[in-house]
Amino acid sequence: MRILPAILRLAAAAAAAAALAGCAGMPAARDDAQWAPTLPAEAAAPPPADGAIYHEAQNMELFADPRAHRAGDILTIVLVESTQASKKASTSTSKTDKTALDAPTILGHTLHVGGKDADIATGGDRSFDGTGSSSQSNQLTGEITVTVAQRLANGNLLVKGEKWLTINQGQELVRIAGIVRPQDIGQDNTIESTRVADAKITYTGRGTLADANTQGWLSRFFNSKWMPF
Repeated sequence: MRILPAILRLAAAAAAAAALAGCAGMPAARDDAQWAPTLPAEAAAPPPADGAIYHEAQNMELFADPRAHRAGDILTIVLVESTQASKKASTSTSKTDKTALDAPTILGHTLHVGGKDADIATGGDRSFDGTGSSSQSNQLTGEITVTVAQRLANGNLLVKGEKWLTINQGQELVRIAGIVRPQDIGQDNTIESTRVADAKITYTGRGTLADANTQGWLSRFFNSKWMPF
């Protein structure tokens, strides 16, 4: 009768561990303050002067650079991420030991044990063969428009942004944040993701399709480090 309480305690521990793991793996909410667009503070616009050709409130910049250069500007990042890694390892070792000692002589007589010379001989053979290989490739293409969150002291721009796509019964989320140099921004106000420093790119999804492609909580527990067997 003591087995049943132990099984119940194990099941409760498994459920708690799976719940924590599930919470850690869920994507952040859409209204996460960290990813909210950063807009510069706007001063109250002065009343327009009627009859004049130029109005300051219209902010007409005839010779301004259209590329993002200040907080609140938008910038399009072209995702051209492609990584591929492979590794192979092979190890082979072998070792042979042999030792032989003749029977000792005591007072001119050879030591005998059980009617035989007390010779000592030892030997051992050890060998090991191991091979391993691993390969991984990833590719992410597309475009995402982000907002300049801050202009750093050296002129570089801290950018961040996200894109949500709702398709049928699922949602796809793309997030990116990093630092870009103004001189790397093209004339069309775009920059490749390979030129974003300290880039943090997230691509995930939620919904029916994502749930169907995810292990259940009990399977995750048996495949986790908490499983003692």
